[in-house]
Amino acid sequence: MATRNRKEEKSQEAVEPEVLEPSVEELAVELPAGAPLSDASADGQAKAESTAVVPATGLQQYLAEVRRYPYLTKEEELMLFHEYRTQGSREAAVKLILANLRVSVAIASEYLHTGADHLDLIQEGNVGLMQAIKKFDPTKNVRFYAYAAWWSRAYILRYLLNNFRLVKIGTTQDQRKLFYNLKKEKSKLEREGFAPDTKLLADRLNVRERDVIEMDQRLGNWELSLDQPIGEEQDSTLLDILPSQQVAADDQIADNELRVLFRKKLAEFTKTLDEREEDILRNRLLSETPLTLDDLGAKYGVTKERTRQLEARIIKRLREYMKKDVKDFDRL
Repeated sequence: MATRNRKEEKSQEAVEPEVLEPSVEELAVELPAGAPLSDASADGQAKAESTAVVPATGLQQYLAEVRRYPYLTKEEELMLFHEYRTQGSREAAVKLILANLRVSVAIASEYLHTGADHLDLIQEGNVGLMQAIKKFDPTKNVRFYAYAAWWSRAYILRYLLNNFRLVKIGTTQDQRKLFYNLKKEKSKLEREGFAPDTKLLADRLNVRERDVIEMDQRLGNWELSLDQPIGEEQDSTLLDILPSQQVAADDQIADNELRVLFRKKLAEFTKTLDEREEDILRNRLLSETPLTLDDLGAKYGVTKERTRQLEARIIKRLREYMKKDVKDFDRL
């Protein structure tokens, strides 16, 4: 547990920019102050799984354990926070977390449609509770469970983002914003009577249209393993039927032969040039660091334009010479 806490403290900077400190009004919307947390949403799924008197699954056992810890009154919360802040009381922090474990359970149940394991979501939410303990300000006159809900949700969303795909899809702030809000914003626009096109979504979410298109494509497609069998009674995999991106072997051989022939003919063509033309060919046309027309003109005492004309004439002669003996010269 100590190792897990240290890791979460190191990664805290990656979470905080995505989750702004909520205002008092926002907290009232998230979980109304004074309203008791209901167990109905927390363990409704577990009750549907079994009617046994003794809990049978890990989730049922956990929910039964959570119900053992009573709710805290506002006065009890303030007293425990006072002990935690002034005396560094670990027992006070544990009591605060145990009394609010229902927060993580309730929020985790909202994301079961993602296919993530319920207990994994609850665990991430509990890590958010521990972060909320460090950040909570009792003087704001807000109940702790309302504030902790924001941190619990933040860690659950981060877990979903990191595990939604084999390849991580939210590496920038804009991509994380789209991952969390794209589908929700689409539904909101449709309820308002608007067609959720790319430009409108980009304007509403303050991101680029290209980012909206890319995230929409990522969310709408799933990865496939290349080792996945094609059929139940077949040993072939998807990797076996994927087309190769490499050049065919016969094409590689043909290209190599063509290059060898070109070098041979180039050597023969060079022998047909005079000294000045050969110098221009080697130091202007074939060199990796070609001389400028001004340098060649100064070397042979001619103008820049005359040097350009000589260069063009050499290129024309070379092309004609190659086309005569190299039929596939245009492939080079």
